[in-house]
Amino acid sequence: MNGRRRPSIADVARTAGVSVGTVSNVLNRPDTVAPPTRERVESAIAELSFVRNGSARQLRQGSISTVGAILLDIRNPFFTDVARGIEDRLAVDDLTLMLASSDDDPAREAKYLRLFEEHGVLGLLVVPTGRSVDHLLEIQRRGVAVVLLDAASAASGLSSVSVDDVTGGELAAAHLLEQGHQSIVFLNGPHEIRQCEARRVGVDRAVAAAGLEPDQVVDEVTLATLDASGADDALTRWLAAHDGSAPRAIFCVNDLVAIGVQRCLRRQGGTALLARTAIVGYDDIDVAGELALPLTSVRQPTHEMGHAAAELLLRQADSGEIDDVVFRPELVVRSSSLVT
Repeated sequence: MNGRRRPSIADVARTAGVSVGTVSNVLNRPDTVAPPTRERVESAIAELSFVRNGSARQLRQGSISTVGAILLDIRNPFFTDVARGIEDRLAVDDLTLMLASSDDDPAREAKYLRLFEEHGVLGLLVVPTGRSVDHLLEIQRRGVAVVLLDAASAASGLSSVSVDDVTGGELAAAHLLEQGHQSIVFLNGPHEIRQCEARRVGVDRAVAAAGLEPDQVVDEVTLATLDASGADDALTRWLAAHDGSAPRAIFCVNDLVAIGVQRCLRRQGGTALLARTAIVGYDDIDVAGELALPLTSVRQPTHEMGHAAAELLLRQADSGEIDDVVFRPELVVRSSSLVT
């Protein structure tokens, strides 16, 4: 940084040889300014690279045009698609989205909640890092609308948008069982994460419905990180512990994990080993169908989730309306799970 002061509206006025009020009219009511004067002000704006201070304008007008969203990890394509849904809905009302990643860290989440609230956002869309939402209820009591995202409402008074992850886990496991597999390795995250716990409940429900015992069918492996590297490391250790013999069926807690599984199997035994292992992912990110071995996945309506969450937030900010929206996932079958 060179320490250069940001040009102000007064600087524009001096350069153009007009009053501050005239510059304000050019910015906000250009039709009220004579064309020669307007052109002089616009030339000064361009010369100084002036950008209006949106926060100051909000304070003067008593309006708020920004919404904050705290997602787990914006690098994950699932959350990228959710964010796009939020952005598309906010754009209809000329609102701006501010994004942050909590990395599933309560301290990081708290920092961004504080920063967004200090900024004066209209509302907050939050993928919570823990089970308690008392701190979010307190923010809402201070006048900032809050909507839980990718989480069912854990307390009255908070709107929420979520997916039925129990059904999602059930769909994935039932599909593998229907393919004749009676042993499933489930690469999952810690059950402290609501989605991971719910997907395991769904897996157990499908196994029980097939007349089998979950403890005998499901080998659950808890990953250190819910991404391709975490999956690669975990499966490499699993193969070493089983004399290099690969599982016949693997259910992955998300598609990034499934991509890591495919990478590990290809490295360990080439395409032949990969072709012998049935793999199901979760999320159905855009790349899932474009992989060398297209991935069967449980699809979540990510864009719709983001759009619905933003809609709930705006309704709540306008009228105080509280609501919960639960989407149902669907299984998209591709060749990765159809092995012989």
